[in-house]
Amino acid sequence: MTIDGGIRSHERERVDAASKGHLPRLTPEHYRGRAFVHWTLTTEDRATGWLTPEFHDHWRYILLHACARYDLICPAYVLMPDHIHLLWLGLNKNGSDQRIAVEFLRKHLRAHLAPAEWQHQAHDHVLRDEERAHGAFAAVAQYLFENPLRAGLVSRWETYPYCGQTAPGYPDLDPKDQDYWPLFWRIYNKQIEAHAATRSRS
Repeated sequence: MTIDGGIRSHERERVDAASKGHLPRLTPEHYRGRAFVHWTLTTEDRATGWLTPEFHDHWRYILLHACARYDLICPAYVLMPDHIHLLWLGLNKNGSDQRIAVEFLRKHLRAHLAPAEWQHQAHDHVLRDEERAHGAFAAVAQYLFENPLRAGLVSRWETYPYCGQTAPGYPDLDPKDQDYWPLFWRIYNKQIEAHAATRSRS
């Protein structure tokens, strides 16, 4: 559905938000339930120096808690020297809330990021239906994984140490494996079914 000369209604919401001095953001329901969202967490003034193996360990620990607490799964993340890319998929039709989850993530990583600080607001892109199709979605994730390659940090993205996935209960799942996407979608569908069954029993 479009309004005002072909602009999609949710894009109009972004325009309205921008006109009020905030980063463009959709209304809350776009981030709830089974939303697919690409988040970008940037440091203030593009500060660097915080990306270390120790920070990566903290990131994975807090990300795991965020996924478990807010019923999310993360098929792809990439930590760059001055920002982080994160793909989140909601699993709970009535419980997942990515806006709250991303603030949880930022809050619990703040001490490990210091003296750098997060930019005031995370950026986001809520994926459209056509971007959620398996092949198109894998292409989005692959583009994120190849950020270090495009930045000249590595010669092959697979060798970059600060990328991965977080699917609670599946620590051995690896985006570098050839069969990653078929495995990921099986896990995702299994989790969707489990949450739906839990709700039907309540």
